[in-house]
Amino acid sequence: MKIMPLQIAGLTINNPFILAPLAGYTDLPFRLLCREYGAGLVFSEMISCHGLLYNQQKTWDMTLSDQRERPVAMQLFGSDPDVMGRAASMLCRLPIDCIDINMGCPVKKVTQKGAGAALMKTPLLAAAIIRQVCAHAGDKPVTVKFRSGWSHDSINAPEFAQMAEESGASAVTIHARTWSDGFSGSADWEVLARSKEKISIPLIGNGDILTHEQGVTMMKMTGCDGVMIGRGCLGRPWIFAGTYYEETPLLRLKAVKRHMDLINEFIPPQWTLGKIRNHAGKYFKGMRNGTLLRNRIYQTETFAALRKLIDDLLEEFTDEKTRKSEITED
Repeated sequence: MKIMPLQIAGLTINNPFILAPLAGYTDLPFRLLCREYGAGLVFSEMISCHGLLYNQQKTWDMTLSDQRERPVAMQLFGSDPDVMGRAASMLCRLPIDCIDINMGCPVKKVTQKGAGAALMKTPLLAAAIIRQVCAHAGDKPVTVKFRSGWSHDSINAPEFAQMAEESGASAVTIHARTWSDGFSGSADWEVLARSKEKISIPLIGNGDILTHEQGVTMMKMTGCDGVMIGRGCLGRPWIFAGTYYEETPLLRLKAVKRHMDLINEFIPPQWTLGKIRNHAGKYFKGMRNGTLLRNRIYQTETFAALRKLIDDLLEEFTDEKTRKSEITED
């Protein structure tokens, strides 16, 4: 299957394999890393519309961007159409390329306020939010990410996608699980195919993509125009590239070293050591002696100590014999 560029309104995405918005993970350093490995478009963590309007520094910190990561989309969440529109107006002044609306987050603290996946139960409110964001987004295309439905008794993604298009969205992303599924079970790709039949705007599929080949299969089976990868890229940013990478210890170590270099460039590492260790540990999942390596990572007490550990491991695994170490499941 020939992989074609993805067109979202006036925005051309050369590679339709896209980094999903992941709370706690898709900050600027990780987005840059994924772009370096070929991701065609990267998404921020979800950003509170109220946090922007109340000028909360932690919220604005999440909008930190860099020219090298473009094209980049910022994802907004909230349940008040007016506030969402005003927040979109603030975002579109930034050097970004797209605004995404989160209508799929299953976390209780989000859905209890009527935002995230809860909006799939209130399509009229969802439509009002989309219209307001589109009205305030200037020349930035607006996309919407949602789930297959609230529960298996209320699968409404095809109709919701149609509503999003009619309300002004330039593309939709569907995570092919319901709110009740959370992140468990298998994604239902069939709902992607049914949704694609209802709309003329691009559809980006999301759910159960752990390899580039699986993403290609999703596109073949469902007709979706792009593939969004979330948990499958953590510790494996090369998943976005069509090029085959042998997942050797050396590949993993080089990736985590580059990731840490980017963290050091943009984020005071002493503020987020726990987050950095979590990221670093994921690179060694499934590798022989991976559990031992992760334990050594989690025991480091400073960013400098973690960088030294990675540098020492790199020197060790550069040895020709070790470089070809067999990768096995933990």
